[in-house]
Amino acid sequence: MKNKLSLFILMLISAISAKAATLSETIDGFFKPIVDNYLVPVIFWDPIKAMGFDVGASVPIVVVWLVFGAVYFTFRMNFINFRGFKHAIGLVKGNYDDPNDKGEVSHFQALTTALSATVGLGNIAGVAIAISIGGPGATFWMIVAGLLGMSAKFVECTLGVKYRKLDENGEVSGGPMYYLRDGLAKYNMAGFGKVLAVLFAILCIGGSFGGGNMFQANQAYAQLAGQFPALDGNGPMFGLILAILVGTVIIGGIKSIANVTEKIVPFMAALYVGTALIIILLNITEIGNVFALIFKGAFAPAAGLGGIVGVLIQGFRRAAFSNEAGVGSASIAHAAAKTNEPVSEGIVALLEPFIDTVVICTMTALVLIITGYHDIQGVEGAQMTSQAFGSVFTWFPYLLVVAIFLFAFSTMISWSYYGLKAWTFLFGKSKVSEYSYKLLFLIFIVIGSSVKLGAVLDFSDMMILAMAFPNIIGLLILSKEVRVDLDDYYSRLKSGVIMRFK
Repeated sequence: MKNKLSLFILMLISAISAKAATLSETIDGFFKPIVDNYLVPVIFWDPIKAMGFDVGASVPIVVVWLVFGAVYFTFRMNFINFRGFKHAIGLVKGNYDDPNDKGEVSHFQALTTALSATVGLGNIAGVAIAISIGGPGATFWMIVAGLLGMSAKFVECTLGVKYRKLDENGEVSGGPMYYLRDGLAKYNMAGFGKVLAVLFAILCIGGSFGGGNMFQANQAYAQLAGQFPALDGNGPMFGLILAILVGTVIIGGIKSIANVTEKIVPFMAALYVGTALIIILLNITEIGNVFALIFKGAFAPAAGLGGIVGVLIQGFRRAAFSNEAGVGSASIAHAAAKTNEPVSEGIVALLEPFIDTVVICTMTALVLIITGYHDIQGVEGAQMTSQAFGSVFTWFPYLLVVAIFLFAFSTMISWSYYGLKAWTFLFGKSKVSEYSYKLLFLIFIVIGSSVKLGAVLDFSDMMILAMAFPNIIGLLILSKEVRVDLDDYYSRLKSGVIMRFK
C-alpha cells in the first residue's frame, strides 16, 4: 500500500508542476468568496462594535468565545489549572500507570501527540506578529490566556476519554464528535448533539487538510527555499519527499504517530527553548527592563484604555490560536491514552497550553524584546524571529529551518490522525475509508508545497477556529458532570483508592 501511494503521488508531480500557477488561481478563486462573504463576517464578527462601543481594536467573536470558555472552566473546575499541575507531572512520569488499563498510547505519548499539533509556526511567526502589533505588553496577556486555557483543555480531554469508543481490536476513537453526540443525548438533546458532532467533524476534516497540512508544507518549503536558493522551484519534489515521510508514519495509526512524536516533540522543544534561554542568559542584565516593558505595555500603553484592550486582544488571540484550548482537537489524541480514569487524562492535558504558550511562546517573545527586534519595521513573522535569534547566533537561521521542518512534520502527522477520526466518524470505519483519507492527505501535502496558497489558508485556519463553537457549547452543557467526576477523582486519590504504581 505504501508503494502504491508513493507511485500515485509521483504521477501527480508533473501535472502539478506544469499547472501550479493555474491551480493556485483556481484554488484561490474558489475559496476567496467563501472566506470573504461567509466565514470572516461570522468568525471575526465584533460584538463590541455591534453594540456601539469603540475600544480601539477589533474584538473577534471567536476570541471572545474561547476566552469566555477558558475563564468559565477555570472557575467551574475550582482552578484545576493550578491545583492539578503537580499531579499532572506525576501522571506524565508514569507514576500512576496501570498496565491493565485500556487504550493505545501512554499519558506521555498522548501529550506529545497533542503538543505536536499545536507547537508549530504559531510559536515562531504568530508571536512575532502579536508583539509587532500589540507591543511587549501582549506577552503578559498571552501568558494569562495560556494559563486560563489549561482549564478548557482539561475539560475537553476528560470528556474525550469518558465518551471514547473501543473496537474489538482495542483501537480507540474519541473526541468532540463522540461526547457531543453521546453526552448531549443523556440530557435529552440527542438531535442537537448529532448536529454539533457532524458540524465539528466537517470542520475538523477541513482544518486537517488546510491548517494541519497544506499550510505546514507550504511554510516548511518556503523557509527551506529561502535559506537554500537551490531548492527554489522544486516545491513539488519537496512535497513528494515530505509526503513519503509523513506516509510512512501515518499508515501505522496512532501508535506509530505517538512513537514518533514522543521523540520529536521533546527534541524540538529543547532545541528551540534551549537556544532562547542562552540568548536570555547572555542578556540577563536586561531582563529587568524587558519585564518592565511587558508590564507597562500591558497596563499603561500610550493609547490609554483603547490601547490596553488592543494589547489584551493581541495577547489573548495569539494564545487562543496557538494552544487551541477549547477547539477540541487535542481530545482526539488524548482519547487514545491508556487509562480507565478520564479525569487523569484531562489533568495530563492541562500541561499543553502551559508548554505551548506559557513556555515556548513566551520564550519567543522575550528574545524578540531583549534583542530589540519587536520594534523593527518592515520585518514580520518568522523572518523577524529568525533575525532576532540570528543577531546573537549567526547560525540560528539554519537551526530555525530545522525547527520549522520538525514543527511542520509533527503537526501534519498529528492532524492526519485528527482528520482521520473525524472522517471515519462521518463515513464509517473501513480500510477503504481510512486509506482514501490518508491518500487525500498525502496529495494535499504535494499541492501545499507546490502552489501559492492564498484564501485557502484563511479558509482552513477559520475552520479550525470554528471548531470551538460547537465544542464549547457541548463543554458548557457537560461541565457539571466533569466537575462531579473531578471531585470524585480527587477524593479517591486522597483516600488511597487511586494508587501510585511507581
